[in-house]
Amino acid sequence: MSLVEKIDLQRVPRHIAIIMDGNGRWAKERNLDRSQGHRKGLDIVHEITNDAADLGVECLTLYAFSTENWNRPQAEVDALMALVVYGIERETPGMIENGVRLSVIGDTSRMPLEVQQRLQKCIEDTAAGTRITLNLALSYSARWEITHAAQQLAQEAAQGIIKPEEIDDKMFASRLTTAQLSDPDLLIRTGGEQRISNFLLWQLSYAEFYFTDEYWPDFNKESLCKAIIDFQNRERRYGKTSEQVQSNDQV
Repeated sequence: MSLVEKIDLQRVPRHIAIIMDGNGRWAKERNLDRSQGHRKGLDIVHEITNDAADLGVECLTLYAFSTENWNRPQAEVDALMALVVYGIERETPGMIENGVRLSVIGDTSRMPLEVQQRLQKCIEDTAAGTRITLNLALSYSARWEITHAAQQLAQEAAQGIIKPEEIDDKMFASRLTTAQLSDPDLLIRTGGEQRISNFLLWQLSYAEFYFTDEYWPDFNKESLCKAIIDFQNRERRYGKTSEQVQSNDQV
């Protein structure tokens, strides 16, 4: 039985978030420039997006560039920005053909104007896609996002649009950049690290975490299937007891 056949397609996570780690180390171990690792990583984005869509995943959020990444050597930052432009130009026609809708979260105002414009054009061109949403976290920080949402609510309260006592989880979530998306069911991090690095701190509250030593350029459909099978072997209780969950499942 193949790994795909072991997956219960009725219980595939609707939303998978991935921290794509290990591009630079993958390149270094092969005596390549770090930029070549990032370029290889872009190929994997293409493959995993299609693999996830084939399995019935509705949304794939990829941590592509954090606000902390702006502190990397300028040459690497420049190469990453150029790769974003290259990736958009290369992938947009295929995304349209395959029903992939692009969305972006993060403080993209910090990115070069050309990158912003090309991203917006791709978002518009792929808006009709219904097979899967590819959500890129670019210049993203969960603390930035939460702070920004709090500022919005504070301003609305100061203007009398809302009352402070009206603010609840649902209202706060509606001010986040992921307001139009369901929360991730599964977080995958490649590269051997076991932390979430300022990524979707609010949205990952009840997600299952899966860590793998594989570098992102080595991640493939088999790797994705292993993560989903692991996810399906877990019991998601949301604060309830096992007995309560099993009772609800039988109803």
